Amino acid sequence: MSYELENREWWVERWLELLDSYRFKKRLERARRYSMEGNVLRIEFKGVRVVAEVQGSEAEPYEVSLSLNPFSNEDWRYVITTMAEKSLYSAQLLAGEMPAEIEDVFTANGLSLFPFTLSEIHSRCTCPDKANPCKHIGAVYYQLGDRFSEDPFVLFQLRGRTKTQILEALRQLRGKGSGEGRKAKKNTKKGNSKHNKIPLVMRRFWSYAEPLDTSLVVITPPEDQQTILDRLGPIPLPTSEARLLHSAMIEAYGQIRQQAMITALNRD
Repeated sequence: MSYELENREWWVERWLELLDSYRFKKRLERARRYSMEGNVLRIEFKGVRVVAEVQGSEAEPYEVSLSLNPFSNEDWRYVITTMAEKSLYSAQLLAGEMPAEIEDVFTANGLSLFPFTLSEIHSRCTCPDKANPCKHIGAVYYQLGDRFSEDPFVLFQLRGRTKTQILEALRQLRGKGSGEGRKAKKNTKKGNSKHNKIPLVMRRFWSYAEPLDTSLVVITPPEDQQTILDRLGPIPLPTSEARLLHSAMIEAYGQIRQQAMITALNRD
């Protein structure tokens, strides 16, 4: 049985593939139907536990609880340090995205973000069915797939760290290497001699005076291959002066773009 894995995030697919490995397919089908028909009345995340209410055949809904084995503080320290060393991972996580190969970070530290089998998920239901997972627990499994799609950080929470804790730890670790960025600012003050021909008012054109948090910046190539100069449009100056400024800015933009990528990716 398949739960329509197309067009879903990879981490949701991994979770649903785990459910699909369950050998009692008819029971799983009933669980899926419960999930789709709105029988899961409530889902809450209490620390590393998932608590839910699922309406069954009785008047009162059944109570379901799920949990995974959380990682230790030491495990998380190693994991977050490894994340911080991978500049692209840090940038994506800080942007609220799940890196495609984030599992490698956990594997490198002897851990697995996802459980290997359903038996690794600790679940309980107040219904009289002795089988585990019952259809009420199964319905919550499917609902969790939707929650993971909305917020991939829920996966980390079930392993012992909230989104806020992870992002704050990443910012602190990434902030330690920001000293080199200040040196780069000084270098930007040294311009090419041809820039001196540009009127002072135009040197401030397109400037942005507010400070930027470099740890939150994600740099990716533009999909349409246009530069920032192409996007901003014609320079409001006479033709000869506009050409001079455009030529100077093309040269400067190329140097800045190259240095920005090196700084963002922080590759050795």
